[in-house]
Amino acid sequence: MDVIDVIVKIITWPPLWQLVVLGLVAPLGVVVGILWFERKTAARVQRRFGPLHVSPRIGGAIQLIADLMRYAFQEIIIPKTVDKGVFLIAPLTALVLSIVPVVAVPFTSVSHYWPIPMEYSVLISLALSTISAIFIVLAGWASNNKFSIIGGMREAYMITAYELMIILAILSVSAMTTSYNFVDVVLAQTGGKWFIILNPLAFLAAFISVLMATSGFPFEIPESENEVVAGPFTEYSGLLYGVNMGAAYIKRFVYSIFITLAFLGGWLPYGPGDGFISGYLIPSLVIIVKATILMAVFSFLRAVYGRYRLDQALDFAWKLLFPLALMGFGLGLLEAYIGLIG
Repeated sequence: MDVIDVIVKIITWPPLWQLVVLGLVAPLGVVVGILWFERKTAARVQRRFGPLHVSPRIGGAIQLIADLMRYAFQEIIIPKTVDKGVFLIAPLTALVLSIVPVVAVPFTSVSHYWPIPMEYSVLISLALSTISAIFIVLAGWASNNKFSIIGGMREAYMITAYELMIILAILSVSAMTTSYNFVDVVLAQTGGKWFIILNPLAFLAAFISVLMATSGFPFEIPESENEVVAGPFTEYSGLLYGVNMGAAYIKRFVYSIFITLAFLGGWLPYGPGDGFISGYLIPSLVIIVKATILMAVFSFLRAVYGRYRLDQALDFAWKLLFPLALMGFGLGLLEAYIGLIG
């Protein structure tokens, strides 16, 4: 019994739980489910009979298993002309850094379940979320291929367009609550006063910016197949290509958690109690469920929208999305000034 108690304490130790379960297991599980949902939804809307009807009795699970086996056993080809060290390290680093922002996110209001101090969790998480994109550009540069370099430059253009919008949109809730603590942001939404209702402009700016940030449709531009093959990942194959693709989905899931905390009430309406299950596990599950639903909405857009050109996306970002994010931030300041957020 003592051994079992020790194992339980290790598993439920907050830093380990947040890093391993919430930072690794949950994102991977959600990504697999979203890939299945995305394929099935797109196949149904676009009448793709293969993906829609493969192994219908088990919901098409064989397709996911087949793809995993294909990536696992496909030969990883490393061209002679690439910068081998950077070529191998860049996608793995981008994947890891896509998950890292989770360590700065509180999944409950019970303070002793936070792995690090959360007084500036909004700023820390946003700062950490911007690092991984650098290594995607680096992967394209290290490939020493003109299509990869073009794709990497497209990614760089998109980075300059979307990161400012995301930061402005998320910081609008800090302006509303006069706090950089995600816990304060969530608690300010108690009583159904979710910020998606009080500040829909900032939510819409954040929603669209996340699509840009993670190459979601209609902004899947750096990896545009008909123009630059696979963008910065043209020279990648096998598991390395899968890692590159998976990093975008994981980053989208992390951003979905940010939006859930900032605009969708976080763990509310559930009120965390005492103990690990009621104080940490259930609030975490509420946040993950909300973020997964948001991910499903993102994925549904793949079935109904075509891809923008790069110039169209950048025009949209700077001429429409940037003013929208500024208006959302201004609305947050106004609501804080008049005392709407109690």
